[in-house]
Amino acid sequence: MTQAARTSYARTVRGSGPGLLLAHGAGGGIEANYGSIMDGLAARHTVVGIDFPGSGDTPAAGAPLDLDELADPLVAAADAEGLETFAVCGYSLGGPVAIRAAARHPERVSALVLSATFAHVDTRTELAAGIWQQLFESGQHVLLAQYLARLALSAPLLNSLTPAQVRAAAESTASAIPPGTGAQVDLVRRADVREDLAAVSAATLVIVTTADSLVPAGLQRRLAAAIPGAETAELASGHLPFAERPKEWLGLITDFLARQQARH
Repeated sequence: MTQAARTSYARTVRGSGPGLLLAHGAGGGIEANYGSIMDGLAARHTVVGIDFPGSGDTPAAGAPLDLDELADPLVAAADAEGLETFAVCGYSLGGPVAIRAAARHPERVSALVLSATFAHVDTRTELAAGIWQQLFESGQHVLLAQYLARLALSAPLLNSLTPAQVRAAAESTASAIPPGTGAQVDLVRRADVREDLAAVSAATLVIVTTADSLVPAGLQRRLAAAIPGAETAELASGHLPFAERPKEWLGLITDFLARQQARH
């Protein structure tokens, strides 16, 4: 029995209209990563998302995570909501999950939107993720929150805060770090969907977060170049577009999806 079969995934369902599945990032969740744009997404779509093991109300896994064991339950959630076809949005770790879903179910995935993401981490990002995982597993969660602020926020936003403000924010958010963070970041370090990219037939938009220190823009652009016919859009944000540029991020997603729906 797979981990997916053993795990009961917490599901978020909002709105009405064409299906839209959401895949979140490591150490995040559907509410944490998409909450700021959920109303806008749900205004036009039936939005379905699952929290990965150890995020939201989904129990932590007892074994290392696998991309298939995240992609398959996401599609199963669409099945449960009666969605035959759907677009998929993947943010950060959710990008490889979305790509795997699109490669495994080409007849069902109508469009793909990938934000601040990768097909395979480079040495720079693997090093950052390794430190992230070690800080989490060692229990140094305030230090981890500070480290992530340095990596995830753009320089202009970070420099608009004082060191004391960053420390206070880190202290307030450290206790909210999901218990599944370590396993999710471990998957970031191992995920590799490069062989799936040529099989992606859905119309694809890659949203490049140009001020991203965690997943550099060059890595995101390499992903876009490897997906046949993929479009790119640039967003002047660090790794957290939902925090820095939610209105612009929402607009890029919904405008692209509207264009794809108009063609069918």
